[in-house]
Amino acid sequence: MVPRHPLARKPAPGLPDVWLFSDERAAAGIVELAAILPPGSGIVFRHDRLAPGARWRMFRRLARIARTRKLLLLLAGHPAHAKRWNADGVHLRPPLASRAGAAHRLGLIVAMPVHDEREARAARRAGVDATFVSPLHPTRSHPGAPALGRGAWLRLARLAGAKAIALGGMTPPRVRALRRAGARNAGWAAIDSWDEKAVRRRQKRKAVPT
Repeated sequence: MVPRHPLARKPAPGLPDVWLFSDERAAAGIVELAAILPPGSGIVFRHDRLAPGARWRMFRRLARIARTRKLLLLLAGHPAHAKRWNADGVHLRPPLASRAGAAHRLGLIVAMPVHDEREARAARRAGVDATFVSPLHPTRSHPGAPALGRGAWLRLARLAGAKAIALGGMTPPRVRALRRAGARNAGWAAIDSWDEKAVRRRQKRKAVPT
């Protein structure tokens, strides 16, 4: 994992452009997915439905890979929890937005999700380092949910005032299109895109004769 960022309520420089969101429904495990990320990428670890002990053990396995591959590892939850688990940062859901200051004082990078103007304003008030603005495109993780589209995504990203990371049906070509549309420094995060890549790699290995 990378060194802690300075204790300041402003966007941290050098945050990754490429991210993985953990998800229990992925065909590939989070450890397998982390192994195919480009070095220097970021991971938001959720897996909230696991029992506490199992979640802790999975996080520790992930942390070992993160250290080896220089990945930034954020824990979704409470800042004190992220600090205790030695995460690089915390992913705060909106009900915990008021904890952003405490998270920065603990030396944690702070990220928040943004789905609408209310959450964008909350992220700006909280002074977070990064926002995951979604869904830009339709996504299997939220079937039937309306997508923002580029115009609304750009407005929310500007309103939030932090490093903006696009989530929701993201692929490398789509992030290039988003940057051409005006979001030059936008990052991107995915679940399905990484999962599909891992499954393809696994199938390719099985097809190789031994």
